[in-house]
Amino acid sequence: MDELPLGKHVILDCSGAFNANGDDVLKILEIIVDNSNARRIHSHVENFDGSVSPLGFAAVVLIDESHVSAHCYSETGLLAIDVFTCGNTDSEEIANQIENELGKLLPDLVIHNRESISRFTKNSKINNIQNFVDTHFNHFNAGEIKKCAISLKNFLDSNGKLMITLGGAMSTAEIGKSLAPLIRAGKVHAITCTGANLEEDLFNLVAQKSYKKIKNWRNISIEEEKQLYDDGFNRITDVCIPENEAIRHIESKILEQWKSKSAFPHEHIFAIIEGLEMDISPENSWLIAAKKENIPIYVPGWEDSTLGNIFAAHCLSNNCKTNAIKSGTEYMIHLANWYKNSDSPIGFLQIGGGIAGDFPICVVPMLNQDLREDVPLWSWFAQISESKASYGGYSGALPSEKITWGKLSTETPMFVIESDATIVAPIIFSYILN
Repeated sequence: MDELPLGKHVILDCSGAFNANGDDVLKILEIIVDNSNARRIHSHVENFDGSVSPLGFAAVVLIDESHVSAHCYSETGLLAIDVFTCGNTDSEEIANQIENELGKLLPDLVIHNRESISRFTKNSKINNIQNFVDTHFNHFNAGEIKKCAISLKNFLDSNGKLMITLGGAMSTAEIGKSLAPLIRAGKVHAITCTGANLEEDLFNLVAQKSYKKIKNWRNISIEEEKQLYDDGFNRITDVCIPENEAIRHIESKILEQWKSKSAFPHEHIFAIIEGLEMDISPENSWLIAAKKENIPIYVPGWEDSTLGNIFAAHCLSNNCKTNAIKSGTEYMIHLANWYKNSDSPIGFLQIGGGIAGDFPICVVPMLNQDLREDVPLWSWFAQISESKASYGGYSGALPSEKITWGKLSTETPMFVIESDATIVAPIIFSYILN
């Protein structure tokens, strides 16, 4: 079995550090080290006047777990930072703080390369997600992903809590493979999702072996679409959910549960999920992870889902009573109590848009403006969406628009990643977990 590395070495290669003062930089390193878990043993800076060595400085803080150093060629503006720690000290966090403080001291500073290297390891070097993102995700949407991931990791490491919202067909895209570990790690504290995402994680759990993949989905004909329907398949882009093995199978299991009592849609599913035969590992189900970690789930507009339609049909047939499903208003009341009773700042990661994003974010203005309470605004925000800003569109609206609605403040960190969430979300989740 591979051994875990005993140390981590973060390097930063920068430019723009013209005329940087070694004493000022050393002071920054000392303060950051002293506020970390590391113990400072010795510190020193050697300023070079150019007579022997090139103009610049070398500064080092020796710690009990190795060192933090800065080496600068001030005439050319080149600056190299090393953060090498082992034990319980987080070298990534120290590097993040150095980045922030040097940015204030040296406004022209540009970080060209950031790399994390495992040290004291006997294993062959493997490019983990953090290393890959830190090295290659530097500009445009890739750069925004890196900034978002680093910011979210820092937010969570600083006792922040996170609401994740799921729009689109993320569950059928098997987001559970990366979301479930994040939930189990205690990094997710609430989820708001569409009814489709709620049920499709369940469908995938019990019937994935019967799903049908569509290789030529971009060129499929209307006749082929009709054949899929006749064969009992419901297509979502490149994969089809089987009507009988997934949808009708769950209907047969949940009908008696609906008749038994009034509960939220996800609570009815939780009541039956453990007794189901599963096609995939439960480790890949975000629903099972959420149930085990006892995090709240909110499913506004559940009636619009397949199971919501089926429930309405059973109500029309007098098989169920409409009050068997608690309403969206009751979800909002539960969400309001959860939010205002939180003892930590709460961040908001919106994957897709629509009601899954709009419903939970509105709890803050509802509490402050309608109930006249005084709760903090959302403390961190990011959205992953391919929707562009448009006339009146919500999914593509810039986060700053939410300031005018009392949801975010001018100080809230805000990120917009205009890309495919099925690619971006697993990268961000894995980055946080490394």
